[in-house]
Amino acid sequence: MEPVTVNQEEKAGLLARGWRWLKALPKAFKTKVFDTCKMTKEISQDDPRRVIHSLKVGLALILVSLFYLYQPLYQNFGLSAMWAVMTVVVVFEFSVGATLGKGLNRGLATLVAGALGVGAHYLAILSGQTMEPILIGFFVFLQAAITTFIRFFPKMKARYDYGLLIFILTFSLISVSGFREDEVIEMAHKRLSTIFIGGSAAVMIAIFVCPVWAGEDLHDLISLNLEKLGNFLEAFECEYFKTSEENSGDKNHKSMLEDYKSVLNSKSTEESLANFARWEPGHGRFQFRHPWHQYLKIGSLVRECAYRIEALNCHLNEDAQESLEFRCIIQEACSEISLESARALKELALAVKTMTKSSFAETHIDASKSATKSLKLLLQSSLWKEAEILAVIPVATVASLLIDIVDFTQQISDAVNELASLTHFDTGETITESPDFECAEPAPKIDGPHVIIPVGEIALANSLECGKPPVQL
Repeated sequence: MEPVTVNQEEKAGLLARGWRWLKALPKAFKTKVFDTCKMTKEISQDDPRRVIHSLKVGLALILVSLFYLYQPLYQNFGLSAMWAVMTVVVVFEFSVGATLGKGLNRGLATLVAGALGVGAHYLAILSGQTMEPILIGFFVFLQAAITTFIRFFPKMKARYDYGLLIFILTFSLISVSGFREDEVIEMAHKRLSTIFIGGSAAVMIAIFVCPVWAGEDLHDLISLNLEKLGNFLEAFECEYFKTSEENSGDKNHKSMLEDYKSVLNSKSTEESLANFARWEPGHGRFQFRHPWHQYLKIGSLVRECAYRIEALNCHLNEDAQESLEFRCIIQEACSEISLESARALKELALAVKTMTKSSFAETHIDASKSATKSLKLLLQSSLWKEAEILAVIPVATVASLLIDIVDFTQQISDAVNELASLTHFDTGETITESPDFECAEPAPKIDGPHVIIPVGEIALANSLECGKPPVQL
């Protein structure tokens, strides 16, 4: 009787779990629907162009479907009309450049492969009935092997990979199917025509109906990345030296310290956008053959600078009790470097965004270089000789990173100036928007004679200002 009791208990447990699952099913379904609706709303609000793109794809499919649904058109193309629908599905991309690139790749590859496939078919026929299948197999193998190897070339991979893939597919289909099909030329003609119709519909709708330009997205991305680095340096100056009790720790402040992280992973996005932008026709201020490679150069320098900022961020929350005295020594120079570099990067971001030349960026860079010289003198002074090395290393690392950031800011400025000369930026003065907070007052201008103050006295004054006992020299 015991096994029967055990089985009954197992069945009762299964029924209970099943009943609980059934009762929770409506609530789980309701939660799933709510989460899906919430995600849909967030995606739509994040970039409304996604909704428009979805409608554009639907419109293109409706138009090319007429070649299959409308009887007079269907009589001309037959089942080959489905290739127009397939072409729209695989060619239509989010941006104009991506759609145009895929469309041209597919059209050109189909044309060339179709012609070669028909030629290979008739050449195989001339060789006789026995050699015909052997030659067709040899041609298919040869073109597939050569084309596949060409796909490994970096430049071909970046711009023509899809076209090479379609070349292999089209050549193989036409040459092999021609072995069993008598009207191979008619078949190739219909297939090429329908692919051309589908690709043209996708390209025309992408260009003329709410176009999304990859070049503009790349332009805006570079400008935004520069601004993010500038925002970080402003916030870092406040957080590291705690120069503003009100702004230290606020939400806006924290977001400015985190936004730069997206710059570190922007390489693939920039390269994709630049590749798509090369296919686009002239639009707005972006002419055909616009120097998109220069944007990649700027983006590379911006990422190099962001890597230094990433290292700088690691020192933001370290224990400052032992190194606070040394922070006070370098505070004035480091604060000026941070703020002036931030202003320079923001000026460069605005110059790129508005495509306008600016001289303010060079002014801020010169000011940061002047502060860098003062900082190097402090680091080379005798203040650090008798100090504990563990207390000095974090402060010296921060100072060294800030010096590197000034160098990269100069390189970014040179790259932006090169872009300005290549694209003929407007001559004018950009005006930087006032930041949401100001952490340090600019140094007053002294009109009188210059006074030379020893480095030791500067360090002593800074220590007293921070409320700390002076460092023993």
